[in-house]
Amino acid sequence: MRRHGRNILLWLGVAALSGCVSLPPRGPTVAGDAGLMAAQEAREDALRTVSDWSLDGRLGISNASDSRGNGSGSLSWRQRGDSYVFTVNGGFGYDYRLSGDTQGAVLEGVGKQPIRGDDPEALMRKAAGWSVPLESLRAWVLGLRAPGSPAQIRFGTDRLPAVLEQDGWHVEYRAWDTSRQPALPTKVFASKPPYKVRLAVSNWTLR
Repeated sequence: MRRHGRNILLWLGVAALSGCVSLPPRGPTVAGDAGLMAAQEAREDALRTVSDWSLDGRLGISNASDSRGNGSGSLSWRQRGDSYVFTVNGGFGYDYRLSGDTQGAVLEGVGKQPIRGDDPEALMRKAAGWSVPLESLRAWVLGLRAPGSPAQIRFGTDRLPAVLEQDGWHVEYRAWDTSRQPALPTKVFASKPPYKVRLAVSNWTLR
């Protein structure tokens, strides 16, 4: 009964976040012509030179095949070169902190002791029921194509990416902070059945 109640609360958390950040698609989309792709490549070149950035916001994740991966909470993501600290508080039944670099990762908060591993994605999948491509997500949250595999982009009337398809993931950009140059996403929805990830960014910091 306790587990059933916890699962209901987790699903309510995801639903609440979905309602909070849900926005209609940004109107019609078009495939990238030479001008749009040139502008996107310029954005990518500019942002890939930024090795020190952080974001704060809300994260919601649902996994239809594993209830451990369902929930929502506040997110703090700090990236400094290849080193990162990814902290989620509230909504998943526990608070956790994933940190690491190219040498490996450490997950804290899921068990009594920190869990270590070479692969952060495998670590999260085993310990928390996630199966999210963290390395690709690092690019997608900035509105970039992840390196190493083909990607398709469709653009909105604002000439910014509206939909990105890569590695079987469907990534929608529902809102952008255009006060920044280059512009940065503030609402990102990513899905690949049975997984859904929804991110609402309240603050970006680029150094």
